[in-house]
Amino acid sequence: MTGDSVDVVVPSAGRTSLRTLLAALAEGDHGFEGRVIVVDDRPGGSGPASRTAGARPLVDASQHGGRVEVVPGSGGGPAAARNVGWRTASASWVAFLDDDVVPDADWVGRLADDLRTAAPDVAGVQGRLRVPLPRERRPTDWERNVAGLEGARWATADMAYRREVLAAVGGFDERFPRAYREDADLGLRVHAAGWRMATGERRVAHPVRPAGPLVSVRLQAGNADDVLMAAIHGPAWREVAGAPLGRARRHAAVCAAAAAALAGAATGRRWLLASGGAAWAAGTAELALARIAPGPRGAREVAVMVSTSVLIPPAATYHRLRGLVRRRSLLGDAARAPRPARVAAPAPGAPRAASLDRAHAPRPCDAPPEGPPEAVLLDRDGTLIVDVPYNGDPDRVVLVPGARAALERLREAGVPTGVVSNQSGVGRGLVSLAEVEAVNARVEELLGPLGPWAVCPHAPGAGCSCRKPAPGLVLEAAGRLGVAPARCAVVGDIGADVEAARAAGARGVLVPTSATRHEEIAAAPEVAPDLGAAVELLLAGDGA
Repeated sequence: MTGDSVDVVVPSAGRTSLRTLLAALAEGDHGFEGRVIVVDDRPGGSGPASRTAGARPLVDASQHGGRVEVVPGSGGGPAAARNVGWRTASASWVAFLDDDVVPDADWVGRLADDLRTAAPDVAGVQGRLRVPLPRERRPTDWERNVAGLEGARWATADMAYRREVLAAVGGFDERFPRAYREDADLGLRVHAAGWRMATGERRVAHPVRPAGPLVSVRLQAGNADDVLMAAIHGPAWREVAGAPLGRARRHAAVCAAAAAALAGAATGRRWLLASGGAAWAAGTAELALARIAPGPRGAREVAVMVSTSVLIPPAATYHRLRGLVRRRSLLGDAARAPRPARVAAPAPGAPRAASLDRAHAPRPCDAPPEGPPEAVLLDRDGTLIVDVPYNGDPDRVVLVPGARAALERLREAGVPTGVVSNQSGVGRGLVSLAEVEAVNARVEELLGPLGPWAVCPHAPGAGCSCRKPAPGLVLEAAGRLGVAPARCAVVGDIGADVEAARAAGARGVLVPTSATRHEEIAAAPEVAPDLGAAVELLLAGDGA
């Protein structure tokens, strides 16, 4: 595939349609150089949520020429599964597909065109989705519901995002447990961060899968997600996201009328029973007629519409009330909420780094957690000392300008430190672990004690959990300091440093150098022009 690199992420709970999707991608993958990452999120699959020993593999990756990679999901729903997928991806774009869509034969080529022509301020490019409906009759209520996806804004049934944008806004919010509002929430956060969205020319079909007669009742669980959307994005979120208003108030009124009728029956107040019952019957009939009118009007469909129209108002109201009750705890769940981006101001009198110009600065959003961190973990090469690739000679150690003063500032503030460092030269056979330790000792000779050293000696591709951007080094250093990872900050010079911080739940600050890529700067949660400014930002507590 020419142009920007792209990986495809497909979360799956085990639908058989996944095989159709992968076959369609294989037929049209000429020139596609990325990976297809399938996230196995089945309760009995291969992930941590698995409860069934020896579960059948979701996909036989060997049948796809090494192009398909299956990774375990967390069992936390579509938002969590997509987070696993894009964090596994390494391409500059991540294209999300639902496991029940069928791409057109030219989907891969058109995806390449969509991404290649995307303007620099475009964060995501949505595909065009069509829902095949029967031609011989009018669609049922369920079929019309699925057909609404054709006009949905930012639907991840076929949506490609820049990976740097996903990293900058923290990915999908895992507080949304079902496939309902998690894509609109992400789109709103990306929009609020100053990015644009576009619609491409690639197309997928979304067949209507079979559903039982109570599907419309089960869908009312989404009312709890609407409560969370309003709490996060304000009452006008529907207008920005292009979401219809819904019937929450009407459903509540119908339930209130039913409650009044029941109260009248219990207390013997006939007028209350009669008025409440009439209001309930009128509201239920209005809902049923609105769903029956578009057809088809066969006896079975009419019976389903009438019976479910009785059940929908109480189901919707129950889930809305459940969402209101859970809202406080959900909004306080900082560990699962995405952390958006900020940019630190340069220290007084310090020159602004050339790489922090307007074109590449991260889009600001909410502030990081208040208060200074209880520990600061520092990358070694490029952050504390000048980066000399695979250096095993202590005599070649040169401090980064301002490093000594920054460390003294942390010591004066009583903030303990540690070092988290990838040293792949050991795994590559280019330097010994003893030589790495000799260099580390020289760094401490120049800067003083730095606390615990957490070092990953593995080469890329070794599959370890310690090499940044994995969280292992951060978790190790935090544990040795006796500080919760969420109360630590990580300072580094490349994207892997801040991604490791995010993966561990810590705060990440990027201090760019000439080797830092522009997309890493754009994706960083916080950016400072030098180590001294990063320390002042952290000690200020609120980033102000």
